[in-house]
Amino acid sequence: MTTVQIYDAKQNRVVQVERVEKTDAEWKELLTEKQYEITAEKGTEVPGTCTFDQINEPCIFRCVRCDTDLFRRSTKFNSGTGWPSYYEPISPLNVAEQPDRSLGRVRTEIICARCGSHLGHVFDDGPPPTGKRYCINGIALKFEPEDKL
Repeated sequence: MTTVQIYDAKQNRVVQVERVEKTDAEWKELLTEKQYEITAEKGTEVPGTCTFDQINEPCIFRCVRCDTDLFRRSTKFNSGTGWPSYYEPISPLNVAEQPDRSLGRVRTEIICARCGSHLGHVFDDGPPPTGKRYCINGIALKFEPEDKL
């Protein structure tokens, strides 16, 4: 198996982990139909349907497929787009960027560095301190309160 370095919030350090690789059939068994559509087929959830806006306690948002730490609640902001938005990932090691030429334009797709799950896109119209807006499908995430880490 291939390994990858990611930042682990619980251990508060960079760790070496195995890359998570599964067949489509295995992912379909583990995920809901909507989770599979978003994370494997690069779908998009309906804007305004994610319930994460009601989460106010400190927490870590993780990849629904492999449990990799992706975003902290403290970096979440209301972008007015209807999708969960963050101004930075928990670590640049935990997400990867790749060009997305769908929809007739070039965007930057964000994927989980450990399992390749489609998360959403990043744009250069976010707030300080980064100026970035990580526009993420809430269905691709799960959360855990930081006090349970």
